[in-house]
Amino acid sequence: MAKIAILGAGVSGLSLARFLVQGGVDASDIVLFEAGPVAGGLCRSKVVDGFTYDVAGGHILFSKDKPAMEWMKDEAGGPDAFDQRDRHTKIRFEDRWVHYPFENGIGDLPKEATFDCLSGYVKAWHERTMDGSEAPKTFGKWVQWRFGDGIAKHFMDPYNEKIWKRDLDFLTSDWVAGRVPDAPVDDVLRAGVGIRTEGYTHQSIFFYPKRGGFQGITDGMAHSLGASVRLNTPVQEVRQQGEGVTVNGEAFDLCVSTLTLTYAPDLFPDMPADVAEAMRTLEYNGLLSILVALDRPEHPDLSWIYLPHQSQGPANRVTYMSNYATLNAPEGKTSLMAEVTWPGGKPFPGESLEQEILDGFVNAGIMSRDEVLFTDRSTVNHAYVVFDELYHKRREVALGWLESVGVTPLGRFGRFEYDNSDQCVIKSRELAKSMLAKLGKG
Repeated sequence: MAKIAILGAGVSGLSLARFLVQGGVDASDIVLFEAGPVAGGLCRSKVVDGFTYDVAGGHILFSKDKPAMEWMKDEAGGPDAFDQRDRHTKIRFEDRWVHYPFENGIGDLPKEATFDCLSGYVKAWHERTMDGSEAPKTFGKWVQWRFGDGIAKHFMDPYNEKIWKRDLDFLTSDWVAGRVPDAPVDDVLRAGVGIRTEGYTHQSIFFYPKRGGFQGITDGMAHSLGASVRLNTPVQEVRQQGEGVTVNGEAFDLCVSTLTLTYAPDLFPDMPADVAEAMRTLEYNGLLSILVALDRPEHPDLSWIYLPHQSQGPANRVTYMSNYATLNAPEGKTSLMAEVTWPGGKPFPGESLEQEILDGFVNAGIMSRDEVLFTDRSTVNHAYVVFDELYHKRREVALGWLESVGVTPLGRFGRFEYDNSDQCVIKSRELAKSMLAKLGKG
């Protein structure tokens, strides 16, 4: 039987291994190399004094692919291992709660802002319809083209500047395809005059593990794989050898890498200089997730909120972690989690960031200082793929070379794709089918 190396034990690597085992591959023929002391990658969670939060931003389990979602539940112990929640998401606009997505909530804004947004949206819609214009290639111009001046000014521009930490026209617009549903103009008009409309209904219900944070899902996968997962075992060198590869000197017939492309040049001694340059210059953002433990018995019925204004502090999104699962906070306590993005490769900000976050939360009216028990931070170097003008060219060079030396790239940063956890599972499932067919088990 073929011996298979999987580099990285995040959700993609673990899912691939589980699908291969379920398809008939013996687990002893699979090795997952994981540098960290625990599996899970970007799906890892952390527990501090009874408070649980996710280290790479607030995750939820939902998917348009029901079999993938049910499979993820089964890997974590089945439906009974999850809390089910209705999604309640808002934008904090000055002292108001605004319905999300923003274009469905413009009737909640101050009257002048509502007029700005409604007028701009209708003008933009009319111009697109009459001119038949194509979507602009840069993200900043796409926002204007799609939403109009008002929504750009009041929400989209300031919010996205917080996330991306770059001029919005540095970004291309292709990443939003399929991620930002186009609200019908009639819905926006209704919202503008106070008739409630809904967007993003595919996320109206979500699931979250009762114990252990989102990592409960990857813990289930890792437990099932047992000794196949080698923790504290970083990949140090990968070389092509005949029709297979060697990983740290160990021979394998097949190799799949979920390791981030920007690190790959240090692991492949035979990589050409132009390929290494393409990988190293891919753009990305890191993320700080800051737990705020609160001496407060309950929260408003909210899942997460968006903070577009600078006066609200550096966080762009706040997750009500203790609303995700009952056991995410001790009885009688609650928690928030702030997300702060940071340009990839630059040092993360120091401890003063926490104070800026707390000040921003107070200014936003979502907590008071005397409720804070403590804060805790986690950082991930790679959290968001940044789509710039050279993204596609660099990525094509990187992925093409890996395939040419017998390494199949997989995963959010293994392929530099903006995939959520369910999409990682879906792509791992499809790769497993292809591999099983080649192994005569399809």
